[in-house]
Amino acid sequence: MTPLQRYIAEEIAVDHADGLLNRREALRRLSLLGFGIPAAAALLAACASEDNAQPATSQPPSAATPSTPPGSGTAVPTTPITFAGPDNRELQGAWAAAAQPRGGVLVIHENKGLTDHIRSVTGRFAGAGYSALAVDLLSEKGGTAAFTDPAQATAELSKTPQEQFNADLRAGLDELGKRVPGKKLGATGFCFGGGLVWLLLASGPPPLAAATPFYGPFPENGDLSASKAAVLGIYAAADARVDATRPAAEAALGRAGNPHEMWVAPNADHAFFNDTGPRYAPEAATEAWRRVLDWYGTHLG
Repeated sequence: MTPLQRYIAEEIAVDHADGLLNRREALRRLSLLGFGIPAAAALLAACASEDNAQPATSQPPSAATPSTPPGSGTAVPTTPITFAGPDNRELQGAWAAAAQPRGGVLVIHENKGLTDHIRSVTGRFAGAGYSALAVDLLSEKGGTAAFTDPAQATAELSKTPQEQFNADLRAGLDELGKRVPGKKLGATGFCFGGGLVWLLLASGPPPLAAATPFYGPFPENGDLSASKAAVLGIYAAADARVDATRPAAEAALGRAGNPHEMWVAPNADHAFFNDTGPRYAPEAATEAWRRVLDWYGTHLG
């Protein structure tokens, strides 16, 4: 099992422990990842025990919290595009052009694929002045739209080699660079996509001036010495599983000498920025969006 596969499996187990998935559905999703019933049941039990040991830090949003997702008021509609990928493969994506781009942002989706939420975030970046491209990492399987069962999409992503993700994301950065020539590039990813931002930074010198991974697991023994990107890491106070990797990320950034900052959203859990999900935290999402735009304003333009 690769680290990304383990991450996806544990996310399913944590969702079950938090009451977001019933046992039958959690077992079904783990079976799609290749787990037998005994191994799946053991993982659910282990994550339930860990979850019960964590102090409750999440709070329900107050009546005064904003109801409009941050950045959505000025979002630009996205356009579906295709572009050349590695090994003569065609990649799908969502593109949003800023009227006068200050830079470009590669948006990396969660483990459900290129969803409407990710398209929305792509358009929000364009509305804030950063032309944005989201790559569909299920392009080789016909794209996210080819899957009627989100769990099947997640299972397919779990089977994809890490090297292919890196290659496809680098192709996305190449395409983005062509569309915003002469501009600096950044990368923002969420959950699984946040982990891919870290992997992209650790895999060699991609043309990134800045990156803002949202609650993405830092790879074991990750080495960022080849990257010069300024990194803003976004975490959540109640997301103990991913937050446990934050010290390693900070240490790697410190060794590389990269400008960096870590922000832990209080009273928020994993995936708090996703306004279509059950853990959406409006106040934390609004503050995170402000910090991301400030970061890109400083390091992209």
